[in-house]
Formats: sequence, C-alpha cells, structure tokens
Amino acid sequence: MSKPYSVRVTVRGYETDVQGHLNQAVYLNYAEHARWSLLQEAGITQSRLQAHGVGPVALETTIRYRRELLAGDEVDVSCVFVWGGGKTFTIEQTVTKTDGTVAAEVSAVGGLLDLEKRRLVPNPQDVFRELTKDTALFGLGSDAAVTGCP
Repeated sequence: MSKPYSVRVTVRGYETDVQGHLNQAVYLNYAEHARWSLLQEAGITQSRLQAHGVGPVALETTIRYRRELLAGDEVDVSCVFVWGGGKTFTIEQTVTKTDGTVAAEVSAVGGLLDLEKRRLVPNPQDVFRELTKDTALFGLGSDAAVTGCP
C-alpha cells in the first residue's frame, strides 16, 4: 500500500466550542476538505465530474473522537480508499496532530451517483481510473486493492 494522501489544517478559534475544543461538526469539514484536495491533485474537478455525468455521494460516516483539538493545533488529515466490489467504496481518514497523536478517525462509505439516472454507478473505481491523471492517489495501481481518497 502506498502512503496515504494527506493535507495539513490549522484549527481556527471560531471552529471551537464553549469547552475550547474543536466542534464535532468541523471534523466532517476537515475530512471533506482532504477528499476534495485529493481529487484536485488527481486532476478531477467538480465540473469534470459533472461533464462525465457523475457526482460523489456520502452514504454513511462514522467519527471516532480520540483526543481533543484546540485552537492553533495543526493536524494532518489523511485519506485512503478501500475498494470492495459493487457500487460503494470506503474512505478511511485519520486526523493526526503534528506530534503523532491521533485526534480522530473518520470512516465514510461513498459512491458515485449517475446524475441523470439518480442511481449509483457500478464499479466506481473504473470511473476514477478514467478521470484521474494518477491512479496511485486512489490506490488503483495494476494490482492495488487499497489507498487514496475523495
């Protein structure tokens, strides 16, 4: 498996709650930011997805909070695609402080929606292979089973 894609984020004061730690909903924003950053690096824009007639959809998300984050903390948000069979895939993400402490783990089940039929497309990895300039970002090398992120 190749190294997961990762993006650095700094916790901003306005993202914290009354206890002074990162608000729970903001973790979803960080995860989404990392996924779209990966897509951009792979050469996949929203307009390119729309032109291809598809859009990514979230079907289920689980967040495991491990350690609190405070304003000013810097974190790396990684993402790894886990490909199975069928119409869905899983994206495993980790929010890690710069000292190596895991602050949260995010697991999301997603798919690609056919924008005309309003149904999930079969074998979404084939669409990513077609659209990306770097299949390794999605763990879609010749015999890879895991890696990458949207």
